[in-house]
Amino acid sequence: MPAPTPYLHLSGTAREALELYQRVFGGELVLATYEDFSRTDGPAHAIAHGELRGSVDVCASDATERDEVFASRGLMMALLGRAEPTTLRTWFAALSEGGEVVDPLQRRPWGASDGQVRDRFGVLWLIGYEHTEADPAQRAE
Repeated sequence: MPAPTPYLHLSGTAREALELYQRVFGGELVLATYEDFSRTDGPAHAIAHGELRGSVDVCASDATERDEVFASRGLMMALLGRAEPTTLRTWFAALSEGGEVVDPLQRRPWGASDGQVRDRFGVLWLIGYEHTEADPAQRAE
């Protein structure tokens, strides 16, 4: 069963956000402008619909006057175990650039590692993984 996909209404930064997420997570990015959709309720070059499909799925658009711009409290996007630990550590570092590390990625008393980072678009990500004996880098944390 497919998981829900976050859809962000951003204030003129949808292209920038989706391009960042593609650099971080990889995947296929499809962007359509207001002009592409023959829409007149926003600037022609603005993103009417953007979609990243891959290891992490995200959609975004540039908000119109009718849309509420994305803001979040009490919600985070959990990427627990979604990739190998090395990849998850790379994602955490990349999302923190221009953003804010809310809780450093670290080993927890229960044995797993996780952390929280709010990216520069205001999305809070929870990234973590379980440890295995096979990965020497994980034993060092």
